Amino acid sequence: METGVTRALPEPVPAWHVDRSRNDLQATAQLLYGREQVSEIAALLGELATVAHERASRDITSPMPGYTHLQSAQIITPGFYLSAVVEHALSVSSRLLGTYDRINRSPLGAGPMAGQELSWDRAWLARAIGCDGPVPHALPAVASREWLLDVAADLASAGVGFSRFLTDLMAWSSSAYGLVELPDELAGISAAMPQKKNYPLLERLRGRTAHLTAFYVDFAAGQRNTPYSNMVEVSKEAGLHASNLFGATRAVLTGFTLVLDRLQWRTDRMRAVCEEDHFGGFGLANELTLRAGLPWRTAQVVAGRYVTAVLAEGDGLPGHSSPAALGKAALEAGHPLDDPASFLTHSADVDAQLRAKVSAGSTSPDAMTALLAEQLTRIDALRAEWDTRRAAVRDALAATDAAVSPPAADAARSSGAGGAA
Repeated sequence: METGVTRALPEPVPAWHVDRSRNDLQATAQLLYGREQVSEIAALLGELATVAHERASRDITSPMPGYTHLQSAQIITPGFYLSAVVEHALSVSSRLLGTYDRINRSPLGAGPMAGQELSWDRAWLARAIGCDGPVPHALPAVASREWLLDVAADLASAGVGFSRFLTDLMAWSSSAYGLVELPDELAGISAAMPQKKNYPLLERLRGRTAHLTAFYVDFAAGQRNTPYSNMVEVSKEAGLHASNLFGATRAVLTGFTLVLDRLQWRTDRMRAVCEEDHFGGFGLANELTLRAGLPWRTAQVVAGRYVTAVLAEGDGLPGHSSPAALGKAALEAGHPLDDPASFLTHSADVDAQLRAKVSAGSTSPDAMTALLAEQLTRIDALRAEWDTRRAAVRDALAATDAAVSPPAADAARSSGAGGAA
């Protein structure tokens, strides 16, 4: 670059490179690249959160089975589950915002490692490129690439969460569950078994999340045990795959947003699973403790014995309950019940069990309505915060460009020849 500029000048410029170093320039260029990538990823997170929120708002009443330890556990809804995706996206975006603010410090003017001999205005240089200020210490300014570790850690952590959501969707879209599906254009078939509807997209996306963790380990391994100074090993090799990290992250977020937007919930199948199984054990144990005075652990034993018995009796019959089985279980535990049937009013009613969860953030329609409204406020607030950061960079660069533009360039712009200039 210097040679090209020098050849175009009518005479040499003796002070072309006086008191300057590539070290702080390179560190700054890498930081600005990373800052731009983080801003773009934040925009994708905002889009994902918006799509997940919109889809969650569509259905907060259809009962579906929720699983713990891979076993059916409690009644939830599509909206309840998707609002958890919103929470994760908001958490990642908020964490990235804090990282962005922490790393947005300029290395310019730090020199090779010990500072410079001319009194460069480092605060002005920082403002000129949209940074919040200079890195205070000259050595970390050029020796550290901690900003890359911080960003990679955020993205690796985000990928762990997204991989778990994708694991659920992979299971729920299988023939064993049949709770969700994607349209044909997002599916594939097996060449050997054409009756199968496979979802390689989900597998690809979950596989990409593994790379996010690997890239963090790669960056950390490249930096550890190196001298704390400007090193090619740190400044180049250790961050060699930074662009791959950002590319993989964009792929995960874009692909997952597409999946959420096109996801189809099989509400009939979800309800059937809820009715064939028995999800009322938790509520029954609460009733036995609060109304009949059974100690909580005893109430759990009674409820467990009842559920086992009623499933054996009903053999998957929707809505089946058995006051006699409950009375027997309570009697065996030494706590006879006067009216066992009164404890089973809602034990097989999946909609009633859905409404029974009344705490904030729970799966009941009322609680979900409140949570979704609050999430929308946070989505808008985070988007505004990120827009403020982007605007600050744009304004700073525009002001710097106006301040340092030579008159010839200004004249060329005013005459409409800005592109040629």
